[in-house]
Formats: sequence, structure tokens, C-alpha cells
Amino acid sequence: MGYQFRFDLVLAHWPAFVEGAMATLIISVVASVLGLLIGVAGALVRSYGPRPLSVLVGVYVEVIRNTPFLVQLFIVYFGLPAIGIKADANLSAVSAMAINVGAYATEIVRAGLASIPRGQIEAAAALGLRPYQIFIHVMLVPAARTIFSALTGQFTLVMLTSSVVSAVSATDLAGVANRVAAIGFRHLEAYSIATVIYLAMALAISGMFSLLSRRLFRYARQG
Repeated sequence: MGYQFRFDLVLAHWPAFVEGAMATLIISVVASVLGLLIGVAGALVRSYGPRPLSVLVGVYVEVIRNTPFLVQLFIVYFGLPAIGIKADANLSAVSAMAINVGAYATEIVRAGLASIPRGQIEAAAALGLRPYQIFIHVMLVPAARTIFSALTGQFTLVMLTSSVVSAVSATDLAGVANRVAAIGFRHLEAYSIATVIYLAMALAISGMFSLLSRRLFRYARQG
């Protein structure tokens, strides 16, 4: 029995797909920014912080990197209300994603900081630079050049992983595809369109970061 494709029935809901795509991008961007901030702080603590805090951050990284994101999302959304911490689906999704990204970003940033020669840091200190100046100009900026590609891949993965948040009814593209598919039982068409949109967004993010990399680090190639 041949299957009759009816993309027209699904595309009739295109405003919902656009809204879902925008929601996915917003959730992903906010979670990525927060995760990067967590990663920078975590990398600093792991590399230069007191040993008890370094161990604590290490435990956080290992727990997050070795457990499923869906379980982490369920703990934030379903588990934390048991101890009085309540949030709606979207906020829970952003929080869980930021915590997840933070663990991976911690190791990425830490690897970048470790690539900075110790003598370069000592020379900057000998020249009288303040600690925050050394961190920003001598450590963070050169490290960013080293880890930029890894962060790009991580942020793209964040956007794709965001499809899981529909499991807690968060507003996103996957959730829209689920609802549209259920209306006319056109699951193949709905998820095919969602796949194309995810692919377009992933390629757009990759291209944007590639352009940003060329502009930010142009001086490095000219030097």
C-alpha cells in the first residue's frame, strides 16, 4: 500500500514551526551563554582554585558528562519542586541545558588555559599587569583562539539537544512538530520538516561562528 505524502497539510501550520524554531534558538542561545560563564568559572576553579573546590567542580563535571541529559532535565523539572524549587518548563529547560553545557565548557576552557605557556603568564606578571589583566589579555583571549572550534561544535550540539526539552512540554521546534503531527497523523511529514529546519539552523550557526572566527582572529593570521 503506497503512502500519500501530504506536506501541504503540515505546511499549513508554518507559523507554528517558525515560532518553535525561534523558541529553540532563544533557549539555545541563553543556555549556551550561561553555560559558557559556568565553564569559565569552573575552569578557573579547577585550574587555580583551592583543592576542595577544584575537586567539587571535578565531581560536577564527571556527573554531568556521564549521565543522560534527559535524566538531568527530569531532575530539574520534576525533582527540584520536591525541595521547594519550582520553575516553568522553559526556565527548567534553560537551567538544565546551562548546567549541562557548563560541564563540557569547563573542560574545553580548561584545556585552552592549559595551552598557555607558564612563562608567558610569569612575564606578564613581571611587567606589572594586574591579575584580571593577565587573565583577560594573556590567558583568556589566546585560549579562546585555541578552543573556538570546540565551542562552536558544542553550541551547535546544544541547539540540537534542545529537542529533548519537549519531554517536559517546553516550547520548542520538536514540541511543535509533535503537536502538528498529532493533528492529522502526518508524522513523517511533520518530522521531516522539523529535520530540515534543524539542519538549516545548525548550518547557519556553523557559518556564523566561522565568520566570527575569521573576524575575531584576523590579527593572529596577519601577525
